[in-house]
Amino acid sequence: MTDRTIAPDFGQVENIELIQAKPIVLDNGLKVFSVNGGDQDLVRIEFIFENIAYDATKPLQSYATNTMLNDGTNELSASEIADRIDYYGAFLQTDFSNDQSIVTLYSLNKHLPETLPVVKAIISDSIFPEVELETLIRNQKQKLSVNLEKNDFLSRKIFNSVLFSNTLYGYDTRAEDYDRLNRSQLQEYFSLAYQPENCTVVIAGKVTEETLSLIDGLFGKNWQGGMSVSPNSFNFYAGTGQEHYVEKADALQSAIRLGKIAINRSHADFPGMQVLNTILGGYFGSRLMANIREDKGYTYGIGSALVSMKNAGYFFIASEVGADVCSSALTEIQKEIEILKSETVSGSELDLVRNYMLGSMLGGLENALSHADKFKNIYFSGLGYEYYQNYIKTVRTISASEIKALANKYLDWDGMEKVIVGKKD
Repeated sequence: MTDRTIAPDFGQVENIELIQAKPIVLDNGLKVFSVNGGDQDLVRIEFIFENIAYDATKPLQSYATNTMLNDGTNELSASEIADRIDYYGAFLQTDFSNDQSIVTLYSLNKHLPETLPVVKAIISDSIFPEVELETLIRNQKQKLSVNLEKNDFLSRKIFNSVLFSNTLYGYDTRAEDYDRLNRSQLQEYFSLAYQPENCTVVIAGKVTEETLSLIDGLFGKNWQGGMSVSPNSFNFYAGTGQEHYVEKADALQSAIRLGKIAINRSHADFPGMQVLNTILGGYFGSRLMANIREDKGYTYGIGSALVSMKNAGYFFIASEVGADVCSSALTEIQKEIEILKSETVSGSELDLVRNYMLGSMLGGLENALSHADKFKNIYFSGLGYEYYQNYIKTVRTISASEIKALANKYLDWDGMEKVIVGKKD
């Protein structure tokens, strides 16, 4: 009989094997990376375009272009595009981030001869119909109007603007910017950005030779660009740690967002900072959750994160707390930061965080798609797979004194921008 009062032996994660992406270069120079794994006859194919040619006078240009890609081509209407994809049980989506615009297809391999030509059409022949653009503008203005009433949305908007002013990263969305959108802006950006020289294809799942041959035929031999492109490049500088307060007299909760410009994934300190962040506010058992939620009851949730982007990284702490305890919550947050800077983390707490981080990484590698996501993290940061070897080593071996040193190096309370939307008690 198993004695269930005795905990099973513990074994720390020693190594994590990743399915490495296989590089392929097509005839037109298009870069393709294949992550082959799994038994299901399914693939995810991502067409990833770098955001380029940012123009502050047309701040929504790249976003709107990506959003409207599946709204019509010279041969297919928006409804015909949707019907063709749905008929074959596939899924097509567009995503926009600060650095990239992405078109993603999920499809069974056997249906790719029917679904992939639709993707080819939208990334090479989109026409951005006026009626669809008018619908986009109307819907997005209404969505913005609703979101501006939410304290959390407003705090995030102000925070990004303070950290990354006058760039795509910190763009402060306004309704009038939607009114300035026009079809010629989208056509202009489409002709510049959506070409093979500016595209990386990442295919993950059960990747067959037939699938690769089909991609080569559609996107290698029959997709020509020829224009030189240069991805957006921005420079950022640390702020002075000001408080940015937007009062809402009837607020029951106040949104808090504070942080500063920090390092990104390409910096040697990034893995260690991930450990520090996890201790502070990166998981449910973090110090901020234990103090602000569990002990004080000021909030339902609070967390911190270290965000890596191409041109910058930033650290932030965010929460929504009762309006009558806003100042008290800020005091407790500062206290937790100062403790990390003045006291070493206990061995038991550090072991718990190590196990959580390595277990989360291992548990997240459930299929070829998640292995492809890990590849994208390093590829677009200019790194190789040795990054993950170093990451695992750092998580397993970083000392309490090293964590304390990182806290003193990067967690400067006075240098953090502090955004509060709501009421201060």
